Order: sequence, then C-alpha cells, then structure tokens
Amino acid sequence: MDKPPGPTSHDVVAAARRALRTRRVGHAGTLDPFASGLLPLLVGRGTRLMPYVVGFPKRYTGVLRLGIVTDTDDGTGTIVAEHDGGPAVSDEALAAAMTALTGTIQQLPPTYSAKKVGGTPAHRRARRGEVVTLAPRTVEVHQFAMADRAGADVTFAADVGSGTYVRALARDLGLALGCGAHLRELRRTGVGPWHLRDAVPFDALVRGDVGLAPLLAAVPHLPRRDVTGEEAAAVRHGRPVPSGAVHEGPVAVLQDGALLAIAVPRGDVLQPHTVLAE
Repeated sequence: MDKPPGPTSHDVVAAARRALRTRRVGHAGTLDPFASGLLPLLVGRGTRLMPYVVGFPKRYTGVLRLGIVTDTDDGTGTIVAEHDGGPAVSDEALAAAMTALTGTIQQLPPTYSAKKVGGTPAHRRARRGEVVTLAPRTVEVHQFAMADRAGADVTFAADVGSGTYVRALARDLGLALGCGAHLRELRRTGVGPWHLRDAVPFDALVRGDVGLAPLLAAVPHLPRRDVTGEEAAAVRHGRPVPSGAVHEGPVAVLQDGALLAIAVPRGDVLQPHTVLAE
C-alpha cells in the first residue's frame, strides 16, 4: 500500500477492512501520519505471516531543514529553536556529518514517539506535559546521504535497520552541525524485499479497486520446500516432513506453487509451525 501523508497506519488498516470486508487486516511497519510511502498490509490468512515479515531494513527518501528545531523533530511539531546558520553549512560539512551518523550507532528515540515508558507511549506522556526520559538504543544506519540541496532544505536518501527513527537522524544531524534541524518530508520506498513501485495507491484501496497478491508474495525471502500430495496432507495436519536440505530458519512449504505453511527445521525434518491451508 502507498500511504499518502495524513492518515495514520491504523487509518489505512481501517480503510482496508472496509474495502475488503474483513477484520483480518494488519500492517508490517508503522508510518507516521505525515510520512508517505510503502506500508505492507497482510489480509485474511496472510495475517498469520506477521511474525515472518517484521524486522526488515527500510529505505526512505526525505527532506530535512537545517536551522529549525521542533519538539517532535518533524514539521508537525512546535518550533522550539531557530538558528541562522543552516544555509551557511557547507556541503562538505553536511556530508561528513551524515557519514558520521552511519553504521552501528546509539540513537535516542524522539520524545514524541510510540516508545513506551512505564507502559505508556512516550508521545502520550509528552502531550500531558510530563518529562519523558528515554534510553538510547543501538540502531543500524546503512546509508544517510544528501541527494540534493536548496539552501537549508536537504533532500536525502536513508537506508536503515528496523527500529531506527529517521526523525532522530535529522535531529542529530542538526546537533552535530550546531544549527539544529528537523524532518520536513519522509517517503518510504522499500521494506525488506518489497518496493514502493509495486504498491497499490490508497485511493484505489478506498474504492475497493485492488487485488490481493498470493500469500507467497509475503515471504519471498524464505527458502522453499516443495512437497508432494502425500507430504502436503501431513503438513495440513501439522505433521513433519523430511527437510530435503539443510535449513537454519523458517522455510516456506509449497504445494503446486502455492504457500501451504511455514515450517521450522527440527533435525532432519521440517515441523509445520504456521499452517495456512484452509
């Protein structure tokens, strides 16, 4: 799904439930309301695959503005500081600071985030006027680089590990440069094996003008094991089948090209873990 700016991820799920006339819809990877782009949706039996489609790296393009700091680290928040030096930052200094924020880094989640403090999302506590203290976390930033620039506005590309806040990258870049910064625009272009170019537009979903991809499209990253008719009957009843190869993680079990189950290796057999056949 290509989410537009504005709706929450929950809003998109609700729209999908109405359009597809099912309650069994879930999303893999929340997008902030102001952000747009790829939001993978799982529907019907596909929701059983959720454990196998989380934790992927994500790819983004976006625009950050130097010289302005907001309390949310993005354009939806209140301006808390302004500096005149943003446009004066050289491209060389900007590139060096962005490079310094790549690799395995410690990142402090934004105060206005879904990160829970005492069981309550941090953004909810912050909006109540509470002082929110969050602990830094280790994240992976594979790429954070300038693609274009117009004065204080920097267009960038970012490729990050799961759990990384791009808003926090913009904030920390501004801190490193001494001029402050916030994230103005964000568009997610990829999640793991999925690409925005294959996404369904949101308005098409609202109209109900959408077809569902086969279940196998949700797990293209998993190794596959094709089974015979007799083996398929065993899998449907949760019984193990010979592994056929050495596997170290979940395996997609197929019959006639269709996803039958996800199995896990147990010695020399595959034990069905999530059976999708009805």
